[in-house]
Amino acid sequence: MADRFPPPLVSPTALDATLQAQGYAVLDAAGVRALAGVDAAALAALEPGWDDLPPDDYLKDGGRYRRRRHGSFVVEGGHLHPVPHRRHWQPVDYNALHGGMDRWFAPLAPATVAAPGFAALVLGIAAACQRQRPQAARWYVEAHQFRIDTTDGLGRPTPEGAHRDGVDYVAVLLVARHRIKGGETRVFEADGPHGQRFTLAEPWSLLLLDDARVIHESTPIQPLDPAGGHRDTLVLTFREHGFLGDPPGVPAPA
Repeated sequence: MADRFPPPLVSPTALDATLQAQGYAVLDAAGVRALAGVDAAALAALEPGWDDLPPDDYLKDGGRYRRRRHGSFVVEGGHLHPVPHRRHWQPVDYNALHGGMDRWFAPLAPATVAAPGFAALVLGIAAACQRQRPQAARWYVEAHQFRIDTTDGLGRPTPEGAHRDGVDYVAVLLVARHRIKGGETRVFEADGPHGQRFTLAEPWSLLLLDDARVIHESTPIQPLDPAGGHRDTLVLTFREHGFLGDPPGVPAPA
């Protein structure tokens, strides 16, 4: 579509240098497959999981446009360790709309976590984070499945506006865009005037962010026809020193 700005794609070999230089980098689906070491079928096998997301009952704007599931993991020694289901919490400093709340979302479906493509994605992105911080002993990961739909006529991927997440790195993977317009991604320097806008349109393309250095948001979506539409994403956050809001240094599960 003419109203879309193309994403500033880089090759997997340029991912590390680009992330270091500007605080974010974008890969196309082929780059994500290379990063994770999986084929297209492994990623496609994850997609049915977005058709079974319960409503987000914590939206303070009263909206009905967001469905989600949430899971937590520790990555250590190249292995992905699930941890017992836990709250999602952010301080008000990072999320003025929903910060300070203990939000207990439905857990990720066991079939999603068990799928080979899921672990490969998390571990591949964790390895990219590790290359930025070689001293990190482990990564505390939260995984969020989102479906933003047009039930209310307008769906808001980031109702809190432009924000940081309070972690070290954020990975936003576009899973699907279905009969919508909008949903433009915007990335801004946290301490400077520069920013970029583009639309993630290819399924399984990736935006990887250094959360301390950039602020991000996605613009609202609207339906392209009366049947409505939706935008599906997988958001993975990586934090070196414990889950946000929890005491630091919790060891990985045995």
